[in-house]
This record gives sequence, structure tokens and C-alpha cells, in this order.
Amino acid sequence: MEIWINPRCSKCRVAIGELDAAGAEYTVRRYLEEPPSAAELEAVLERLHLEPWDITRTDEQAAKELGMKDREAWPRDASARARWISALAEHPVLIQRPIITADDGTTVVGRTEEELAKVLPKS
Repeated sequence: MEIWINPRCSKCRVAIGELDAAGAEYTVRRYLEEPPSAAELEAVLERLHLEPWDITRTDEQAAKELGMKDREAWPRDASARARWISALAEHPVLIQRPIITADDGTTVVGRTEEELAKVLPKS
């Protein structure tokens, strides 16, 4: 299992605490220091069954500078998908966190107890 975190994020710290409490084995990836490539983002999005705009933190300063809330400039459709992925790869601070990829293929944005429960080892 791998978890993409920002150590300053409270949701990431909660997720790590839950993984530790469950005895899960995992690898931490500090994605701001080791940003995912566009190909890695594509793979994670496929596993999440989400689109790049679904995992974009549009209130971040970088998103504001890029104008990502403007739906005309940044449409949320197939024609703009590659642009969104490229922006996430170039500005990893825009990626929602934590993202947890389990060995069985289950992948979640672990911001809620319900999502975290999907990747925790079953006792």
C-alpha cells in the first residue's frame, strides 16, 4: 500500500494514524517532494474512477493563478482532461490528499472514515 501525503495536512496525519492502528504495511510518498508523473496520475485516476478536476484543490493559490475555477478556461470534459493532468503534475500542491493505493487495487482519497475503511486491513 502507498499513501501520498503532505505531512502538514491534518487529514493525512489522521489517515496515517488509522493505517498504523490497523497494523497496515504501507509506504509514504511525500508527493510535494516527489511529484507524481502525468502517467502516474492517469493510473491513480483510473483506479479512483474519478476525473482530474475531481481531485483538484481549486482554492490553492496555484489554482487561482491558473484560473482553474473558470469553467470556460478550464472545461471539465474530455477535451481538457490532459491539460488538467498536466497542471496537477506540474503543481502537485493542487492534488487532493491523502491518496491511498492498496495492493488489491483499491484506491481512495482518504479524507473520510468511510473512504479510509475501504483500504484498511480487515481484522
